[in-house]
Amino acid sequence: MCGILAVHGLEKPSADRAHFLSLSKRLRHRGPDWSGCYVGKESILAHERLAIVGVDSGAQPLVSEDGKVILTVNGEIYNHVALRSSVGSDFKFRSHSDCEVIIPLYKKYDKELCGMLDGMFSFVLLDESVTPSRIIAARDPIGITTLYQGWSSKRPGAVYFASELKALITECDKIISFPPGHVYDSRDQSTTRHFRPSWWDGDAPNNPTIPTTSVDYTLLRETLEAAVRKRLMSEVPYGVLLSGGLDSSLIAAIAARETEKVAQAQYEARQRKLAEASSGPPTPKWDDLAEQAALASWPQLHSFSIGLENSPDLLAARKAAHYLGTVHHEYVFTVQEGLDAIPDVIYHLETYDVTTVRASTPMYLLSRKIKAMGVKMVLSGEGSDEILGGYLYFHAAPDSASFHQECIRRVKNLHTADCLRANKSTMAWGLEARVPFLDKAFLEVAMNVDAKEKMFSKGAEQKVDDDGCPKMEKYILRKAFDCSPNGKPYLPKSILWRQKEQFSDGVGYSWIDGIKDHAAALVSDDAFNKRGERWSLDTPDTKEAYFIREIFDGLFPLEAAAKTAVRWIPRGDWGCAADPSGRSVSIHNAAYETS
Repeated sequence: MCGILAVHGLEKPSADRAHFLSLSKRLRHRGPDWSGCYVGKESILAHERLAIVGVDSGAQPLVSEDGKVILTVNGEIYNHVALRSSVGSDFKFRSHSDCEVIIPLYKKYDKELCGMLDGMFSFVLLDESVTPSRIIAARDPIGITTLYQGWSSKRPGAVYFASELKALITECDKIISFPPGHVYDSRDQSTTRHFRPSWWDGDAPNNPTIPTTSVDYTLLRETLEAAVRKRLMSEVPYGVLLSGGLDSSLIAAIAARETEKVAQAQYEARQRKLAEASSGPPTPKWDDLAEQAALASWPQLHSFSIGLENSPDLLAARKAAHYLGTVHHEYVFTVQEGLDAIPDVIYHLETYDVTTVRASTPMYLLSRKIKAMGVKMVLSGEGSDEILGGYLYFHAAPDSASFHQECIRRVKNLHTADCLRANKSTMAWGLEARVPFLDKAFLEVAMNVDAKEKMFSKGAEQKVDDDGCPKMEKYILRKAFDCSPNGKPYLPKSILWRQKEQFSDGVGYSWIDGIKDHAAALVSDDAFNKRGERWSLDTPDTKEAYFIREIFDGLFPLEAAAKTAVRWIPRGDWGCAADPSGRSVSIHNAAYETS
């Protein structure tokens, strides 16, 4: 991922170059490897690069051979090799960037190119072959990458795009979070949907489409494996975030198997090369033996976890890493370290949502450690709970139709919470997070499963299947991977069937309690009682929310900024507590004993 800033509709863009570069500089934490800028007839495109694919030749903005089409992209296009082959030999590629393929696709398919991309992306493309010049801007289907659009009364007619709010907040008086799965066209100033899968209208109020397809466990498993495999596209060191919960552990298990295949293939290729170099069995030299040893053990998957001392996540991640054979890195933080980081976390998150701040703070701290080790990309487990109804409050769904519609609603809003957290808390340090559960193909399979097979019961009402496995949250995912290909299970039963923990709970229950206590000490009863006078929009309902909102307003004082934030809360009409912590749900039990 990277940072992009684009402005279209300027009268004298060359005169504004220095000003807009200063705004782009606010995004440099996202792309510390290189900065680029293109000044056009009425546009400026700036780019802050994090180099992961096409490291030596993929600097942006990318420019077509005729100099007429200019492109700046934040993200990764996983099917770029196949797309390159599909555009024919007429187009001459000028780099190894996975994003350059967007240019010939635009020339051939116009805006329809967006539906052909398999990846996570936000891009702005400038076409100066037409008069007036044209831009299109698009965001990936679910909103894994971040993108904002803005307008300024000081520059009427101009439209702004940026990867983060902070690049626009002093410039624009109207800002929106650009909708995922949409494309903007300056030709008619339209914003239209480019992503409409078969399951999208399942939450339509008048005529919802409720799936009745039985789960295919093999298809579910193989589609997720393929999603992980394609996300290992990297020319730099990578790893996995491992909390020890189901989602991150499954991603790590698949990644470990795929990484082992890569290492084995490299070793076998080296063996063939040595054999071909000699008419007989070669006599290994010391250098050959050393290289073979390196190839046999590299790439070896590295895993990373964080938590308070003896937290559930640390204990579970340690167990998962040992089983998977990853090189595991464990980081312990204190409540005070977390509290000290909250202002910086809110600055990078650009939201006042309590759940997002709680969960992002340890992820932010961990990302700094990971980047310091030279790792630029990690796999993460976001999206599973929304797709499969894994949050514990889903137990209260009154029927399968309601369950399914809530899954769709959560997936559609991922860009406001978990995707935002995964993107911004890692990119604060120039670390890219990839999320296999949000693969388009996996979504198509999982979202079309009959919700009756996703539903779960609470407490004593919980059922078991014929194998004695509990019908708990995300049962179909657990069951799909409860097998032993090549003789080894994906995960131990104790991890595969571990109960859901909110990430902010799993890092240590004292973390949430610590934030609440800190807020209670800082926010007076008098100030809290007058909160409605201070904030008519999204009035805080707890002192913790007040504390977080006050920091947000200090960093982003304009109402335009506050309007981009969305709060994450469980379904109140299902009788669920307003606090999103897993502990507020009555069926939650401690997942691990510390003894």
